[in-house]
Amino acid sequence: MASSLEKDMASSSVPGQFVDARGMPSDDAVARTLKETSSPLGIASRPKIVDFTARFRERRRAHVLAAASRVGIVLAVVAAVAALLWVALFSPVFRLEVSGISVSGQNAWVTTSQVMAIASKQAGRSVFLVSSSDVVDQLRNIPGVTGATATKHLPNRLVVTVTAQRPVAMLRTSDGTLTAVDSRGRVLNSVSDTSSSGIPVIDVTDVKSALRRNAIKETLAILSSLPESLRQRVSSVVTKTQDSITTGLDKGKYTIIWGDASDLALKKAVVNTLLSDSTALGSHTEIDVSAPTRPILK
Repeated sequence: MASSLEKDMASSSVPGQFVDARGMPSDDAVARTLKETSSPLGIASRPKIVDFTARFRERRRAHVLAAASRVGIVLAVVAAVAALLWVALFSPVFRLEVSGISVSGQNAWVTTSQVMAIASKQAGRSVFLVSSSDVVDQLRNIPGVTGATATKHLPNRLVVTVTAQRPVAMLRTSDGTLTAVDSRGRVLNSVSDTSSSGIPVIDVTDVKSALRRNAIKETLAILSSLPESLRQRVSSVVTKTQDSITTGLDKGKYTIIWGDASDLALKKAVVNTLLSDSTALGSHTEIDVSAPTRPILK
């Protein structure tokens, strides 16, 4: 009873009044410190102290590692690209050799050696660096070539195809020499073991001067436009002037007066119609289509 009274008196003490320290609540500082510094597992831990110098060093180290990682990635990509470029452009895998070039479409007048002389210039380089357009442009300059293609095939092949025509005409000089020319008036190869049968012959004084004449140019234009079946029937050609070009067919059986090379589509249609219709042609042997809308039969 007394102790209860003493506690009440101590708790209700006023300033200046005597207080018995034995009645005051105790504060265990050690227990409180252990409680505040204990880990979730109940084990006492040391209060965390932030070391800003160490923190700065850690961040700097992280930045250095990140930069080094980025540089490493860039170097790896550059090395991979360089390796691919080397393989594609310089390795033997994609290198075009002469043995990897194939040619087709050539004939006696446009030879394989002529085509290979141009295509083989691309040998020794990567197929990716081969210029197909250069090959085609040069091939089209060969007399007798009317078309050409050059196709690359991986890993190291080039397929060249040319469209080679037979001579449009043979120019015959007074000494009997025959010179084959194409539709553009370019001189073809001299071929000794190939028959010129079915190729129209034009008598000229001199080949070079003849090829500069408009009459010869017009004649070549007419002959090159004829279908092969009709051109093979041409047995003679007269080119006195560029407006009076005349061809003989079937060893002189028929004579076609073309005039010049204008309106060729209509002129050929009229000639083909008359030659294929014996009733319309009748006994006439001369067809004048110099004015194709008003053909004259004689």
